[in-house]
Amino acid sequence: MSREEVDVAVIGGGPAGLAAAVKAREAGLDNVIVIERSEYLGGLLDQCIHNGFGLFYFGEDLTGPEYGRRFIEKASDLGVKSLLNSMVVRLSPDRKLLISSHTGLTSLSAKSVVLAMGCRERTRGSLCLSGTRAAGILTAGTAQRYVNIYGYIPGREVVILGSGDVGMIMARRLTLEGATVKAVVEVLPYVGGLIRNEVQCLYDFNIPLLLEHTVTEIHGSERVEAVTVARVDKKWNPIAGTERVITCDTLLLSVGLIPENELSRSIGVELDPVSGGPVVDSAMETSLSGIFAGGNVLHVNDLVDNVSREAELAGASAAAFAKEEIKQRKPRVRLIAGENVRYAVPQVVSIGDDVTLSVRVREPAENVRLKVGNIINQSLRVVKPSQIVPVIVTAEDWSKINGVVYEMLISCESRR
Repeated sequence: MSREEVDVAVIGGGPAGLAAAVKAREAGLDNVIVIERSEYLGGLLDQCIHNGFGLFYFGEDLTGPEYGRRFIEKASDLGVKSLLNSMVVRLSPDRKLLISSHTGLTSLSAKSVVLAMGCRERTRGSLCLSGTRAAGILTAGTAQRYVNIYGYIPGREVVILGSGDVGMIMARRLTLEGATVKAVVEVLPYVGGLIRNEVQCLYDFNIPLLLEHTVTEIHGSERVEAVTVARVDKKWNPIAGTERVITCDTLLLSVGLIPENELSRSIGVELDPVSGGPVVDSAMETSLSGIFAGGNVLHVNDLVDNVSREAELAGASAAAFAKEEIKQRKPRVRLIAGENVRYAVPQVVSIGDDVTLSVRVREPAENVRLKVGNIINQSLRVVKPSQIVPVIVTAEDWSKINGVVYEMLISCESRR
């Protein structure tokens, strides 16, 4: 088994991992390595052939492959090393990694580590849907890969359960390929993805959107033949008498994403039960010294631009740790989710640091005040669960604190 020492090891070669590696390399470290389980860098960006990427980061409207290519080329130009077709099978709190590949096992010892494993889709198993295990049931991301990478259309009459971004994008994509999308079925009273996708992918193509509905049964033995949908009450229970059958040969699932934190959990990283990712501080450092996290492994972002920016901070902090430049820690405050706030990242912030909080609300609301303790009080016209609310906290804001503070409530209150 080969052994190697590196400055920064980045686990995951998607948009987060690449951004973190580039930033660490730009900090002057010579030995930065990206470990990617796939055969190429870029993560899932290659299958995201639609535009809408890079509007904030690059100020341009790019496709997924174009966005990924920019980071891949930058990493290559900077001399970032990569291990492809390689899986981290073990990570220890002292930053030792065991990697499996077709060449055998490799042991790495890293001065710092960035977790950038991304997220995965929820599958049928987490939904307890009644019916047989017929062909034609797949996640929206799998369908996207079939269509955009392999040129295979998974079905001709499609129902999509869930209104996540990939689900809505695939509703449009399949329609353009000649399939009929019978309905997008969403259990909530609002869509789960971005409003721009609701408009551009559903409304512009006259695709029916059934809010406050769910699929209660799948029909068919060899292949999906139909699904039963029903309206739900406020507790998401199907309402008797509202059922109807929609014939289809394919059911796509777009019912949420889960941060990939099996490695994090295995070494005792503290995880946030709400976001599903590690608890981090202002530097994106986890509860374990020298191990940082960024991107969708930390929390599921709304835009890949935010994934890159978040991971850049993790990469820069990992580089500073590797160079032993981390300064003495300032007093820290833990953020507590209050009224209509689902979570905020980072969860722990250092008093005095400039920091951008990523806040996700629980319910849509208009005319609200977003408050962070007594230091932030800003008015917002509208907030939605599908869109991250960025909250910038500056040194001037921190100066409003009087006395010793260990916790700070963050809330989104109605102004009415």
